[in-house]
Formats: sequence, C-alpha cells, structure tokens
Amino acid sequence: MNILVCDDDREIVEAVEIYLTQEGYDVFKAYDGIQALDIIKNNEIQLLIIDVMMPRLDGIHAVLELRKTSSIPVIMLSAKTEDTDKILGLNVGADDYLPKPFNPLELVARVKSQLRRYTKLGTLAEEDNSDIYSVGGLVINDADKTVTVDGEGVKLTPIEYNILLLLVRNAGKVFSINQIYESIWNEDAIGADNTVAVHIRHIREKIEINPKEPKYLKVVWGVGYKVEKQ
Repeated sequence: MNILVCDDDREIVEAVEIYLTQEGYDVFKAYDGIQALDIIKNNEIQLLIIDVMMPRLDGIHAVLELRKTSSIPVIMLSAKTEDTDKILGLNVGADDYLPKPFNPLELVARVKSQLRRYTKLGTLAEEDNSDIYSVGGLVINDADKTVTVDGEGVKLTPIEYNILLLLVRNAGKVFSINQIYESIWNEDAIGADNTVAVHIRHIREKIEINPKEPKYLKVVWGVGYKVEKQ
C-alpha cells in the first residue's frame, strides 16, 4: 500500500519513512500541501499523513482541498496539542490526529487501524454480503459499502460510514459517546467527546436535509446518539 508522508521537517519525514517501510508500506514524500496534492493526483495513495503547519499550503487547507475529491484516510500531525486544534483538523476531514512529539510505533499502529477500515470499505463483506439496512429514505448497502438518502448517493469517510452503520443497524438504540468511540476506534474512550461530536456533525451535514433539525441522526441529551426508527 502507498502512504504519503507530508511535513516540512525533512527529518520527521525520513524517520516516519523508515518505520513505515519496515512494515512493508511504499512511502511517498512531500514537504508542503501543494506537493502532497500533486502526488495524490498522479498516484494511487491509500493514506495521507500530513502536518498542520507548513509553507505554501498548510495541512488544514490541503485536507480541505483533498476532501473535494477523495475519502482516503488522513492522519494529521501537529505540534499544537490544544483541543481546538484537534477539532479543527477533524472538522476539515481528518480521520485521526496525533500531537508532536509522537511515538513512531503509535503512528504505525494508527496507520494500520485506518487502513483496515479503508480496505474494508473497498471489499465485499465476507458474511451476509447482500445486507441492506434502511431507515426511511436512508439506505446502507453493506455489500458494496454505499449510502443513499432518497436515492441520492452520499459520500462518507471510512469513520463516518462505520459510525452510521453502527447506528442504522441498531436503529432506535441509544449509544453513548464512549460506546461509539470504543466500537469504531477499538481503543479506550479517553477524551472522546469532541472527536465523536465532530464526526456526528459531518454525517448529519451529508444525510440530513436540515442538519439542525435532523430526521435520522438524533441526540439524546445526556445519554448519546441514535438513528431514529422511521
């Protein structure tokens, strides 16, 4: 699989490349957002690791541009550790966020986790590959990993798809933020509130006519979220 590493700190790029190539990945390298977008345009890239602060085009604006055409997983790196910066990264379409300095082994683990989700979305389910889940006009075909609302296709990132599938398959059941996080990220829910809330908002923006008055994805105040039975 091809992974693009983008950071204006060349030492970080080289170090990450060493760890990823040891795991068998092919690594492409870029040092600003413009280079990254050009590489993605001309190559089959399965995952992007990108820094926030870079010259010419920063990571935030690069991911904003990427999300117009691609749903590949994005892991964002940043020396900033404040929640507002993490939320900003998730808001523009990043799937995961890792503050600097980071443990390279943790980065590799997150890469593997994101690629598992992304690969799963591109392959047929081994069991029940004709499964179709519907709630009103919202339909998920888990065989070909597609989502439609009133017959119109909806483009979701792997994380968004998995959250929506979890809720639709269990329509009417309320899931707490921690339950959603642990089910989708497969790790302990520590400080998960903002992360889950950002993804929920993105899903609503894509499946709801009026995200502020959602028909499908409802909040149960003080408890969690559910997809309303129609």
